[in-house]
Amino acid sequence: MRLPVTSSKLVWALLVPLLLSCGPSVDRRLSGSWRGAEVNGWIPVRLQGSPGEIGFQHGYLLAPEIADALKVIQLVLPHETKRDGAFLRAAAETIFWPRVDEEYREELRGISEGLAARGVKAAIADIVVLNAFLEMSYYTDTLDEKKAASSQERCSAFVATGSWTRGGQAVIAHNNWSGYLEGSRWKIIFDIRPEKGYRILMDGFPGLIHSGDDFGMNSAGVVITETTISQFKGFEQNGIPEFVRARKAMQYAASIDDFVRIMANRNNGGYANAWLVADTKRNEIARLELGLKNVTLERTGDGYFVGANFPVNPKLAGEETSFRVDNPDESRNVRRTRWEQLMPEFKGSIDVAVARRFMADHYDAYGRKADAPSERTLCGHVDLSPRGSRPWQEPYGPAGTVQAKVADAAMVQGMEMWAAMGHPCGLDFVAAEFLRWHPEYGWQRELLRDLSTRPWTRFSAR
Repeated sequence: MRLPVTSSKLVWALLVPLLLSCGPSVDRRLSGSWRGAEVNGWIPVRLQGSPGEIGFQHGYLLAPEIADALKVIQLVLPHETKRDGAFLRAAAETIFWPRVDEEYREELRGISEGLAARGVKAAIADIVVLNAFLEMSYYTDTLDEKKAASSQERCSAFVATGSWTRGGQAVIAHNNWSGYLEGSRWKIIFDIRPEKGYRILMDGFPGLIHSGDDFGMNSAGVVITETTISQFKGFEQNGIPEFVRARKAMQYAASIDDFVRIMANRNNGGYANAWLVADTKRNEIARLELGLKNVTLERTGDGYFVGANFPVNPKLAGEETSFRVDNPDESRNVRRTRWEQLMPEFKGSIDVAVARRFMADHYDAYGRKADAPSERTLCGHVDLSPRGSRPWQEPYGPAGTVQAKVADAAMVQGMEMWAAMGHPCGLDFVAAEFLRWHPEYGWQRELLRDLSTRPWTRFSAR
């Protein structure tokens, strides 16, 4: 389905910022921040200043969305980890919080204070659980030797440059695979202007200091994304949380080397990913496969890297995952095959338009079927699959692609991205209709939302 496109000029004409003056009735910590009107499903927000100010602005401007996000995570995490809220908050206080840099402690405190100013009560432990929700199961899995490895399968992505792209400069794209419960909330466009480090433009989830699905760029010309390493098990309690390292890398990395150094330093193994990075000033791209024990960096000025939740390094796969490459019908193996079909087919012509086509791709490379949306396609639709995506999702699990982002080198250097909320293919998810057919997912009824396709929209931090 061909989707309409919203131009950057129209986007910014539509934005109606909550311009916050420094008058006597407004907290001065809000100075320079704003929240725009929703645009095609996205909420643009600008945060700037000291860590405490950025956090306060975040909590204040997005208080309704954060309150809602807390309810979602308080439903999802106990279901996923089989631990109650008291256990998760204790883990936040004793395992995660002590390893958070002071800069980001201030920001997390600020979020809590901003929420309180809007009448939303959330303790620091609650905010830390929220920020760590993607890596919390990695911690809980290690507490039970009999428990299977973390089964998260999130995202399809690629980065390419040189002879593979039209014009020879980097192109990067990512679609976010999530449960629809949390995925329908992944709708914030953050423009963050910290007093230290580089300016950031990234998509994000309410209340998170990092992107979470990790698509973002900074004013040094570095753009970052990732896909999870499926069926990974391992966690170092004394390591730095992934959410801290991911935010720090987005804020302070001026090169691929900087990015690798920050991400690998005291890695806790949480939310293990294959990271795709482009340094647009040097026209170099890389894939950092970051396990806990095994770390592999590949880089090139002429080539491509793809991600679809498969481990690349055989040693990492054997030592740190239960992944099996000899299951050719599994989602991550089928999508890897599809990437290896698409990239050579479009060599020399990959640009933003082609990248958007990739993000909406419905070809099942195992069944050799076109227009067959499921867990096997780059644009994921687990909810349409009688197989599900085990062990992550049971048959017809309400999960799959929830949004997508694309940028080329020129856009990165101008701090711009294209973003599409909902399935980029054009198929809508209707919660009430889904639950009529699949009452076994009724435990999600109160918070499960529709996920409607929206036009590709160009956002700019300028």
